Amino acid sequence: MIKTLQIIALFQGLFVLVVLFANRKEYKKMTFRLIFGALVSIILYIIGDDENNLFFEGVDLFLFDSSLFITFLFLFFRYYNNGKESFAKLDYLFFIPNLIYFIIELIEINSQSENFIVEIIEVLIEFTFFAYLCILFYSIITTKRKHWILYFVIPISILFGFASINDFLLAFGYDAFEIFNDQNFNTYLLLIIAFLFYFISLTLMNKKMNDILPKIKKDKYNNSNLNQEAIAQYKTDLINSMVNDKMYLNPKLSIHDLSKRNNIPRQYISEVLNEYMNTSFQDFVNEYRVEEFINRLKNNQDNQFTLLAIALDVGFNSKSSFNAIFKKFKGLTPTEYNKTILKNNK
Repeated sequence: MIKTLQIIALFQGLFVLVVLFANRKEYKKMTFRLIFGALVSIILYIIGDDENNLFFEGVDLFLFDSSLFITFLFLFFRYYNNGKESFAKLDYLFFIPNLIYFIIELIEINSQSENFIVEIIEVLIEFTFFAYLCILFYSIITTKRKHWILYFVIPISILFGFASINDFLLAFGYDAFEIFNDQNFNTYLLLIIAFLFYFISLTLMNKKMNDILPKIKKDKYNNSNLNQEAIAQYKTDLINSMVNDKMYLNPKLSIHDLSKRNNIPRQYISEVLNEYMNTSFQDFVNEYRVEEFINRLKNNQDNQFTLLAIALDVGFNSKSSFNAIFKKFKGLTPTEYNKTILKNNK
């Protein structure tokens, strides 16, 4: 049964690696490298785990250890959160426990007798990996975002916690928890890993790759020829078209009209508004219409005109769109806003 599970998980893992590698240019560099490293370390663990070696029974491949997966997973979420594109040199220190753990494993393989000091160091290192998982768990919880890693951190943390306690008890000559002995621990961990690969495979097949890795935001204006001087001039021209020329009063105003009036190419209008004024063409125009509506509303204290009449006069072309746009900018409906004006004027 365990061999079948390993083989299934191995093929799922290889499938995930191939799909991720084929789409590597779409992902942020550091998060891709770290999750790829985590998945490779899992595959090595599946193949060469000491207790469940897939191809060579009884061979102690100490480098194929689950602890490397924990470190990669910990660093993956660290970079997933901070969004950094380059690996900080200080973060290499997080791999020191792995290096010490590998050295200890090498000593144990070549040693004819157990060394109490080495056993204690090994237990402390295992608690370090458990601490990585605890920090990872805490980081996920405090971000207040649901993340797929959470579903694997919890069971892995429980397994590592009890496995570390077991090693600690055995080092001091006490009876360990049988349910979490080495053989059971590795079997449970393989089950979690198989489910992890199944989850990622299913997500990738559904083309929801953003749920696994953050993608690079592609800038549609990468090839723009705009310089800072032109940007500043275009911003001034666009604002003047609204403030001085009141082009927003035209209910049929289009980006083509604005382009023709200011002699600015349409694509540059979109770029300046989207990239340098943090707005869209429709929002840019409608914000002026809303402000014009408010100014006229304040001057309409004798209720000579209905709200809709004023709205149509400032460039809105329907009651429904006017109500929706006004509430978007002011957080109130036009009627509610009018009541506040009347109340303040009493």
